[in-house]
Amino acid sequence: MGLDFGTKRMGVAVSNSDQTVAVPVETWVVREPSTNLKHLRDLIEDYRVAGIVLGLPIRTNGEEGTAAAAVREFGNWVADKTCKPLVYVDERYSSAEAELLVWRRGESPSKRKQALDSLAATVILQSYLDAPERIVPLPPVVE
Repeated sequence: MGLDFGTKRMGVAVSNSDQTVAVPVETWVVREPSTNLKHLRDLIEDYRVAGIVLGLPIRTNGEEGTAAAAVREFGNWVADKTCKPLVYVDERYSSAEAELLVWRRGESPSKRKQALDSLAATVILQSYLDAPERIVPLPPVVE
């Protein structure tokens, strides 16, 4: 499962069981931690998630800032609460790629804000799936 972390909205994507293709699932509105955790656990169960790929906002100079620190804090919480392997992927251009996908479909990104978050999560997850050597291979989905 790929996540595009936001303090107001969170984009979600999942892959097929072969872990080759990412697809958008939803954008959920962030609430209090207990509600977020229940929703996240429901998604993990519904989609039989093997691991989590979380977009990490790296600055263009390659450094991590306060946004990356917030994502790492969230990632630590998710890994602890779900007991799923978690990896971070550089998400520097995921939002721009998501906007480009929306434009290519002939839609306005400003009118498709909800879709942008789930598309950004898809870009993040697909970049992990396409990596020649995954940093941490996720276990296969058991059918």
